[in-house]
Amino acid sequence: MPSEHIQQQIQDRILILEISRRDRKNALNQAAYIALIEGLDEAEINSDISVVLIKGQHDLFSSGNDIKDFLNRDPNQEPKGRVFLKRIARFRKPIVAAVGGDAVGIGTTLLLHCDFVLAANNARFQLSFVNLGLCPEGGSSYLLPLIAGSKLANELLLIGKPFDAQIAKNAGIVSSIWTPEEVMEQAHQLAKELADKPLDALLTTKALLKKSFQSHLNQTIDEELVEFSRLLNTPASTEIMSAFLEKRPPDKSTFNLMK
Repeated sequence: MPSEHIQQQIQDRILILEISRRDRKNALNQAAYIALIEGLDEAEINSDISVVLIKGQHDLFSSGNDIKDFLNRDPNQEPKGRVFLKRIARFRKPIVAAVGGDAVGIGTTLLLHCDFVLAANNARFQLSFVNLGLCPEGGSSYLLPLIAGSKLANELLLIGKPFDAQIAKNAGIVSSIWTPEEVMEQAHQLAKELADKPLDALLTTKALLKKSFQSHLNQTIDEELVEFSRLLNTPASTEIMSAFLEKRPPDKSTFNLMK
């Protein structure tokens, strides 16, 4: 399903997926997730594509889920954001990401599944799930302690404040930091360098690198989804989401309720 919010281009054996919804701060809706999933599906089977490059613009990556769209989804269908996270977690070819500006929520989570993340020094990341009354998604409760260490993972996931590109690099989320003017070109050059290598060797090496933790990652993604779905229907999360849409402070009297 084509989406006007995800621009696709094949260049130098690279599938470029550009998030392009600036009027909504590049928030991802169900149609955008479908386009991303189908782009990854096509890239995996197309022998003319060796690498995927995911990017926004030099000053904006993604503000995360489109909350209004997310709350209005069909409750009888699995949210496409979850399907996308499962898909990118098991994608076999190398993924490069270029990040400038805000990368919030799933805009940060998806980066944990990219093999290289180049960030501009104006990038701002945030894993704000707890602040929405929710829990981590996409295997981030497993991957982040693994790559960042438990203390920094605790800070990023339990407090949920924005953090800059240097902290993201310290956490293992970001590979390298560039100026906003450089980041897109540098990401494309890296993707092209990868695309020039033998494809079978790339696939085999990536599979071997992920082999030791892939099954645990898949299990964690499933466990997170169960808890995420439960928390989404709690009074705290419902109130926080409503307050966000109504542009008012949330009523915190629901925050201390436990399951």
